[in-house]
Amino acid sequence: MPDVRIALDFVDDVQLLVSVVLSAQSTDAGVNRATPALFAAYPDAAAFARARPEDLWPHIRTLGLYRNKAKAIVSAMRSIAVEHGGRVPRTREALEALPGVGRKTAGVVLVHLGAAAAFPVDTHVGRVSRRLGFTRQLDPDEVEADLRALFPESRWATGHQLLVWHGRRTCDARRPACSRCAVDSLCPKRGAPAGIRR
Repeated sequence: MPDVRIALDFVDDVQLLVSVVLSAQSTDAGVNRATPALFAAYPDAAAFARARPEDLWPHIRTLGLYRNKAKAIVSAMRSIAVEHGGRVPRTREALEALPGVGRKTAGVVLVHLGAAAAFPVDTHVGRVSRRLGFTRQLDPDEVEADLRALFPESRWATGHQLLVWHGRRTCDARRPACSRCAVDSLCPKRGAPAGIRR
């Protein structure tokens, strides 16, 4: 997968953070459909900070949990505007202190800003890591710890993105496409549906 990359469309740090927050329990394609109008209306942290959460609703109503996400985005942008000069912070601690930003979101932002090494664990990374036998853990923090121990730090960002892509394109939760999987012969298929386990 030489063209592996984040599937969200963004042009700056603020758009990246907003897109990642919006992507929780929503598809990246859905986020990409919603964000052009949102970013045209709110081009920077200061514009988001001046908004009320309900002002964002018409732009993101098609996404899951949109009311909570709007509230988190406005609150986070107010903090960014006041405490960080309008720029998304480049440390995990500062990112996780923002409303609506947890460990996974902070990790994705850090990786794609090139600010720090991280191995973010979403549902795809967790599922594929367990099936491949990289971990037996269910808790995302414990999965991340296992992956960090298994791979060199220089490969964390790429490893994260490869596992995400593989989970989306090949190793589906319900119907993994083992017949076209590049690592099928190496995969123990742990936790896979009964019909495809060896």
